Amino acid sequence: MGKSKIILQYNLQFFAKDGPGGEKTEQPTAKKLRDARREGQVAKSKEIVNAFGILSLFLLLKVYVGTMGTHFIQNFYSVYTMIPEAVTMYNGNLSVITLYTVIRSMMLRLLITLAPVLLIAYAVAFICDLVQVKWKPTKKPLKPKFKKLNPIKGFKKILSPNSLVELVKAAVKLGVIGYVVYSYLKDRINEIFILYDISLNQAIGLIGEIVLDLGVRIASVYMVIAFLDYKYQKWKFKQDMKMTKQEVKDEYKNQEGDPKVKGKQRQRMREASMRRMMQQLPEADVVITNPTHYAVAVKYDPDKYDAPYVIAKGENYLAQRIKDVAKENKIEIVENKPLARMLYANVEIGELIPPELYQSVAEVLAFVYHLKGKV
Repeated sequence: MGKSKIILQYNLQFFAKDGPGGEKTEQPTAKKLRDARREGQVAKSKEIVNAFGILSLFLLLKVYVGTMGTHFIQNFYSVYTMIPEAVTMYNGNLSVITLYTVIRSMMLRLLITLAPVLLIAYAVAFICDLVQVKWKPTKKPLKPKFKKLNPIKGFKKILSPNSLVELVKAAVKLGVIGYVVYSYLKDRINEIFILYDISLNQAIGLIGEIVLDLGVRIASVYMVIAFLDYKYQKWKFKQDMKMTKQEVKDEYKNQEGDPKVKGKQRQRMREASMRRMMQQLPEADVVITNPTHYAVAVKYDPDKYDAPYVIAKGENYLAQRIKDVAKENKIEIVENKPLARMLYANVEIGELIPPELYQSVAEVLAFVYHLKGKV
């Protein structure tokens, strides 16, 4: 009984890491970083903003809490004083207009009292973001992206390694902050137990002191966590921005153009340049040769330039072409190996002969002019 064979088709690309192009091993290009910045993708830690926000809040409260308390008490008396006056004005009835006036006054006073806290919170958040990512606002993150509504992708994000890292971070934060709270309250447990034996004002003052001191300690520890998270976010952003070799090649093609296309363009430019050169060649006074490898056509026009200049040059096959055209146009061909090599290596087409070669070229031109009876 013969053995049956099963042929399976598979795609080796399936085994490549991070999709087409293989593993992301290349550093991100400047263009990719600029594009990511425009999309709002930056290395930023939210924990930095939270830590400094909490610390600034509790430090402000330690200084400002007395003033806030005074303002709240004054607002309380002011609002309750307004109610009888407003009822009297409307014949003993608390109308909707009266209630609106009282509430608006209360909210305005409350807003004035909380204004320093709100302004400092905004300033801290703004400065923290500015220090982390510099100033370059973009509207791209505000635009709706319907692909984010895809439930499958959303489920994948829940089970992604990034979600696991966030879970671990949350557990670490909770554990560290819990330990700080426990350690602090353990040392002041005796003061907490006497709250029932002291006056209300003393109890409020004691609770306020404990809460503020505890808040500063939590914020200080939170700042350490935030600093570590910032380092992690920078590392993660750098890893996420890495590119595969294929992505780098594709980006280079998009920016610089396809190398094959650019090669064809350069070839066409060389061909056009050679055609122009061969068209000007009949104007030459002399062609200086190696004699087989190099050929340089030189012309002297005192009305145009103060020195002779090169109008064509070439080596090997092109050198032979130059000599053939020179023969067709009865241009003198002079063999001078050192001079031909020097001119070919140091003078481009259209350039004047350098001063150090004046003597050698002048001798060749004098010889040619003598042959043609121009001297």
